[in-house]
Formats: sequence, structure tokens, C-alpha cells
Amino acid sequence: MVGGWAAKKMLMKGFQKGVFMLLLGCGSMNASAQQIIIQLKNQLPVARKNELIELDRSFLEKRLGKLSEDVPLEIIGRKAPGAVQFDDLDGDGKWEKAVLLCDFKARETVKLKLALTGDIVVSAGVLAHVRQRRKRYDDSFGKDLLADTVPAGQPNTDFTKVKLPPFLTEGPGWENDKVGFRIYMDVRNIKDIWGKTTSAMMMDTVGVDPSNVYHHLAPWGMDILAVGKSLGAGSLALSVPVAGKADTLVRLGGIHMGKIIYRRIADGPVRAVFQMQYPAWNVLGNGKLTSLTEQISIWGGQYFYESKVSLKNAPPGARLVTGIVNLKSKKAVRDSISNPSVLYTFDQQSENNDNLGMAVMLKKTDLIAFGQAPNAGSDILNTYTVKMKLPAAKQSVSFRYYAAWEHSDPAFSAEGGFKKFLGNQAKAYNSPILIK
Repeated sequence: MVGGWAAKKMLMKGFQKGVFMLLLGCGSMNASAQQIIIQLKNQLPVARKNELIELDRSFLEKRLGKLSEDVPLEIIGRKAPGAVQFDDLDGDGKWEKAVLLCDFKARETVKLKLALTGDIVVSAGVLAHVRQRRKRYDDSFGKDLLADTVPAGQPNTDFTKVKLPPFLTEGPGWENDKVGFRIYMDVRNIKDIWGKTTSAMMMDTVGVDPSNVYHHLAPWGMDILAVGKSLGAGSLALSVPVAGKADTLVRLGGIHMGKIIYRRIADGPVRAVFQMQYPAWNVLGNGKLTSLTEQISIWGGQYFYESKVSLKNAPPGARLVTGIVNLKSKKAVRDSISNPSVLYTFDQQSENNDNLGMAVMLKKTDLIAFGQAPNAGSDILNTYTVKMKLPAAKQSVSFRYYAAWEHSDPAFSAEGGFKKFLGNQAKAYNSPILIK
């Protein structure tokens, strides 16, 4: 245990990275420490694991008084230890959310004691990570970047001419202990999937050595998705009405996308959060620019990432679109009746030709329609699509993208197991943990 000034120095160092790492669990407290008790209620008759709990700073300050940036907040009363993270989501130098993961039995109420103490225990476990690294002149990759920008028209890598791309794995990579993803930070702008067979964070090492081909199965896993000209694993597009024609599906990519701005917001140990901003998207090539911002989060113990998308100056009548690649799947299953709405595929559709389930989950109120892109003659091909309402001004629309590979968990070796998993996920999505 580290106390006093040493603890404060460790905390300030953590805050500069956007996260504090503390241990949750039973322990001693200073008798004079200010403390409160909160209750977390699972309303469902099923057990739930790794539920993300977000505690607003304003919620905590109403009960504990004004909180500084360097005073440890200790949480006591959990059966199993873990980490709590303090996230500065708006970049103003002050954290807004304290986040942690919690397991629940059926209909269980978990009581947590929160106390302001002078001590801190640093957690060693990291369950989520995001990184963006650029190649250096000597073909090594530099440090993890807090922010990065590429200009309009950034070309994709020609591997017939170079062995390594300008960015590690061609763009930002994010992962947790179950699954990983990446996005090509160039004109393609497509999301891809890393299938994992280890809980260790791998995105700082995969792709560093070109002799280790990540399209081949390795002890840690592999790149498991072929994306082609699809929307891959939840990439974005707009459906735009054009006078006298059917609606046009326009990819967030290509020469009209404009520059791309990456910003890391939080980097574990509980969750990783980053932002992709496209401030000058010339959607229809007519000089009228749209700004789109996507905030992506991933946290420990789950098989999805969560996307929150906001737009400014979208073309009149436009609708937001995401999707699932269908290069190898035979069908898509659609459920738009219940809340949330779900679109999923399950097939021998991994690059290793084994079973992979993929799904998009979103609020029923945000869904307009499920559809399918053509398989020829269009900029976007081979995609089962999800058309969503555009968010209101200063608001966002969100969805979750799932990737469940049979090598990650035997439960995903058959469609029945994946369908049962999605059913439980939908119930949890529709019944958030109550905090009081």
C-alpha cells in the first residue's frame, strides 16, 4: 500500500494518462474517512458478469462533497477485487465518470462502501486497451499517441512495395480480454476484427514483425475477418435521398471523406475510449460539408464494442447506416420486434474457416430498417445493413457490434449458443443496473 504524498504522485501520473487505477475489495479504512454506501440492483432473474457501472462525479459529490483530482476514492465491499477507473471524457482536465465492473447473481443487490482515504493500491490487471502508433524511419513503431491526424485522401498501404504500413496494423486498434478490433486509418476506413484466444493485451505487439503474419492462427489468435468493399465490422455510411433516384448509400471513406482525427480518451484498465472525427466529409461531392464524430468504447469481459455517433450539417433526409460483412455468410437473422433490435449472422465465416457470430444491437426507437447492399455495381458491397435515425443536435445514436469466435469460447461453436448469448445480452441491454 502506498500512502500520503507518494500516493498523490501516483494518482497525478495516472490522471495525466486519463485514468486512475485502484483496487476494489475489502480492506481497512481510516476511521475518519468520509464514506457513503451505494446499492447496485440487478433486476433480472439471471446472473450477469462484467456489468459496466458508471458513477457520475456529480452523483458522488452530492454525497461526499467536492472531489479533487488527486484524492483516492476507495471502494469496499466487493466479493472479488477489481479496478476502478476515473475518466475525463471531455478533455477538460477533470474526470466526469468513475467506472468499474461488477458481477451479479440473479436479482442480486450489491452494496458498495465508498470512502475518501489517504491510501491507494494500484491494480495490476488491464482488461481494455486502445492504441495508435506510427512507423518510424527505421521500420520500428513509435510510442502510443494521444492524438493523430491523417490528411484527406490518405492511401491504403501497398504491401507489394513496403513490408509495414505507416501505422501499426494500419490504424487504431482496441481490445479487451475477449476480442479486439481495428480501423483502417485511410480512404478505406473499414473496421476489422481480431479473434483472441488469450486475455492478455496484444495490440502493441501484433503487426510489429512482418514475418509473423497475423492472418494465420497464432497462440494469441488472428485477424479473423475478410472485409473487401463491405462495411466490415460496423463501419459507417449515410443513406441520402437524391432527386429522381433511389436513395444513395455513401461510405464514410474515399476521396470525399476529408481528414481523419484520432483522439484517445481513456486507456484502461477497466475500459478504453477513443474518438474518430471526420470534420469535412463532402458526402455528395457538392462542396457541402458534414462533420461526423464517432466515440468508441470497449470494456472488460464483453464481446462487443459500443459506438456513439453524432453529426453536424448532414444532407437533408439522410440516415445513418452501419452493417455486417456478408462475404461468407448464407443468411442474416433480423429481430426488429423486441427492444433492443438485433441483426446477426452466424456461419463458418472467419478467415480460418471456422464459426464466427457477428451482430449489431441497438435501441428499437433508433432503428429504421434492416437491408442489404448489392454484391456488385456499388461502392459498398456484400453487407447486411442497419439504417438508423440521425441523432438530434448535440445528441448521439449508439449501437453495439458483437464478434463471437468459436476459438474464443466453445459456446460460440454452434448457432444455438450464439443465439442464447445474444438473448441474454438483449435482456441486460434492456434492463440496466439500478444505482441508488
